[in-house]
Amino acid sequence: MNRKIYLAGPEVFHPNAAALGRQKQALCREYGFEGLFPLDSEIAPRLTPTKTAMAIYRANRRMIESASSVIANLTPFRGPSADPGTVFELGYAAGLGRLTLGYTNEAGTLLEKTRAFDPAASRDAARHVWRDRLGLEIEDFGLSDNLMIACLMIACCLEAGGASLLINLCTADRRLTDLAGFRVCLDLAQRAFAA
Repeated sequence: MNRKIYLAGPEVFHPNAAALGRQKQALCREYGFEGLFPLDSEIAPRLTPTKTAMAIYRANRRMIESASSVIANLTPFRGPSADPGTVFELGYAAGLGRLTLGYTNEAGTLLEKTRAFDPAASRDAARHVWRDRLGLEIEDFGLSDNLMIACLMIACCLEAGGASLLINLCTADRRLTDLAGFRVCLDLAQRAFAA
């Protein structure tokens, strides 16, 4: 098994994305892994937006295919749930049979986070469910994210000898930059490789 880890997460949108990627890669090296950060792909300049998007998609898929595992930052991004691109990458890796680990820098259940994000959410007493401002039911399994994401993390993290989705509490200004949860995932990956 190779020791390459694909580093999924919304950090790629951060103003200091390259520096965050280098920090994660340095931590990977401390644990004996090679971190593959999505922005390290060479994309040809002066492509149309659609061609650029396709080039990024193909490059990231190739990186995931070349890795033995993925560590995903599943901190809510632009809403109450994880970044959809990160979730796709996690699902793609799981479909390939890769070890998938994840962490979030925000506590709370999906219901709690959705209610905070959508103040118009209300309790449907007749059906014993919560509904968003559009009247759609809000998932309430007591999980930190959508059940498909959270259950994938529960299954994979438990197989690696750890808890389910790792929750690291940090200040709001460090939501996308705090790496304590990432370190725990590296420790779990190291244990999984040793087993």
